[in-house]
Amino acid sequence: MKKKSRKLLWVFGALIILSGLGVTGFVVMSRPATEIDPSRLATVERGDIARSVVATGRIEPITKVEIKSKANGIIKELKVEVGDLVTPGQTLAELDKEDLAARVREAKAALIGAESNLKAAEAEVARNKVEAEGPDVPFTRRNFERAEKLLKDGVLPQQSYDDTRSAYELAVNRQNVARAQGSVIEAKVAQARAAVAQAQAAVDRSEEELNYTTIRSPISGMVLSRDVEIGSPVSSILNMGAAATLVMVLGDISQVYVRGKVDEADIGVVNLHQPSRIKVETFKDKVFDGKVTQISPLGVDKDNVVTFEVKVSINNPGALLRANMTANAEIVLEEHKGALLLPESAVIYDNQRNASVEIPAPGQVKGRESKRVKIGISNGSKTEVIEGLSEKQQVILQ
Repeated sequence: MKKKSRKLLWVFGALIILSGLGVTGFVVMSRPATEIDPSRLATVERGDIARSVVATGRIEPITKVEIKSKANGIIKELKVEVGDLVTPGQTLAELDKEDLAARVREAKAALIGAESNLKAAEAEVARNKVEAEGPDVPFTRRNFERAEKLLKDGVLPQQSYDDTRSAYELAVNRQNVARAQGSVIEAKVAQARAAVAQAQAAVDRSEEELNYTTIRSPISGMVLSRDVEIGSPVSSILNMGAAATLVMVLGDISQVYVRGKVDEADIGVVNLHQPSRIKVETFKDKVFDGKVTQISPLGVDKDNVVTFEVKVSINNPGALLRANMTANAEIVLEEHKGALLLPESAVIYDNQRNASVEIPAPGQVKGRESKRVKIGISNGSKTEVIEGLSEKQQVILQ
């Protein structure tokens, strides 16, 4: 009897389960085929929409200067760190000065020697001018003439006459020699003056080279990078040119720009001075204002894709934007405020690019109906509705 009762219970339970499944299937099968999944419904809303082109690039300062030394030497002091703000004339670094300071002293000593030689040459010129004028010639000539008369009168010994004549001839000879050497001595003075000028130039050059050991900022800006450390050897830009040692890089980041790339399909609608909105990963909730300031006339072909370089300038108050930050510059081509918007995925286009949408219609066989609409601009996710729909009306996503 117990076995029979258990068997009846199993049969009764199975009948109950089958009955439940039948009721569930009946409910599902009897649900109207016109019911629309709520997740596929969207509402027409009012909002702002803009048609834009996005140029992706990096933040760069408007003014960027590579600092290189005009003197060879070893870095002795570094006065600034990366990120420091600097002003024109501020000391950035100091090179070791000992060798150049010794050269200055040597050049100044050579200048003193050249100036002494010039003074000696000028003194010789003055003496020669006196001798060339022959101040004792008239006196000796009068003595000679008097002696000659006395000799004829027989009252002057021959020896005295000869001495007087010799004195006169010697004075005349000195005058003639002085006159003949005048140009030579003047040439010596000119040469001495040239030596002084050359020595002075050497002093000026050595002092300038010594001054070059102090590296100063040419602009107001920020230290973007520092490429040397204390003890690093530095080669002069005057000797090495572009191959000279890079000491640091400065940039004026009060104004920065994004140098981005725009596809050739979009570059035709990008114009100078168009407004732009710039976003960076660091400040996700902040938008910076900018404008297009440069459009490259030459496209670059890479992997069969042609792009054009566009520069978007940005005001950077507070220096929030830093060099090399990745940025997206949204170049605004057209913007409408307070427009009716619906999702782009709700719009259906026919072969003639006529637009329509499907809206819920409970009275229809399929529970929906098609409605022609006139659309405006689109940003890729939202589309502007100009005619055909009203605010808060529901549409079906495709």
